[in-house]
Amino acid sequence: MPNIILYDDGIHKNVLLEDVDAGGFAVQANQHLIIHHGEGMMLDPGGHKVYSRVLSETLSVLGRGSLRYLFLSHQDPDIVAAVNGWLMTTDATAYISALWTRFVPHFGLDHMLADRLVPIPDEGMVFEIGGDGQLFALPAHFLHSEGNFQIYDPIAKILYSGDLGASIGAGYAQVRSFESHLQFMTGFHQRYMTANSVMRAWANMVRSLDIEIIAPQHGAFFAGKEMVNQFIDWCADLRCGIDLIIPQFKLPTV
Repeated sequence: MPNIILYDDGIHKNVLLEDVDAGGFAVQANQHLIIHHGEGMMLDPGGHKVYSRVLSETLSVLGRGSLRYLFLSHQDPDIVAAVNGWLMTTDATAYISALWTRFVPHFGLDHMLADRLVPIPDEGMVFEIGGDGQLFALPAHFLHSEGNFQIYDPIAKILYSGDLGASIGAGYAQVRSFESHLQFMTGFHQRYMTANSVMRAWANMVRSLDIEIIAPQHGAFFAGKEMVNQFIDWCADLRCGIDLIIPQFKLPTV
């Protein structure tokens, strides 16, 4: 599929590299590229199966620009596994939760690149990009990873939500009917998100933001304030994770 432009004002651009094929047996994942004044941030670049294609697409979209940041929302292999290749072939610096910097080397990170893997503190941080742009790493811990972050882009008004909002098997790029879409994301959220208390805390945080698009790492994105607010409200009310799993703690029977 062609890339999807989520925002472009001539200076600031947000591109969805949609569904770069990792093979039918691998989980579908989206890669996102943010560019401001020719300087780029790649979000959750992916694993070895998609590395060559995503790198090629990224460099093509950047043109004469440069890749400054790799943002790793958490430690899963569909996000991090190819980070060594990205650091070897670009000048970017990779950022991930401080909880995971000692685990990423197990994906084959060369010791010569260790100083280009930088920890994000639990409270989040602000990235400067393109001279006068800012991107915000927001805490989203336990949604689903213990050390988890999302990126908010105040220029494009896009919240990149990682696994929160993920859908499996929908077959379309943009959610048109929230109710119809629930079948593709409810089960995932009930199992992967930690608890309703965390979902409500997240909802209370992001309601203060001006959001036009919520773009997850898997599946379709939510566009328009009505759809965005529907999703946030749904999250705030969802029982999930430990709310549901505790009754299953029983010894198995023969």
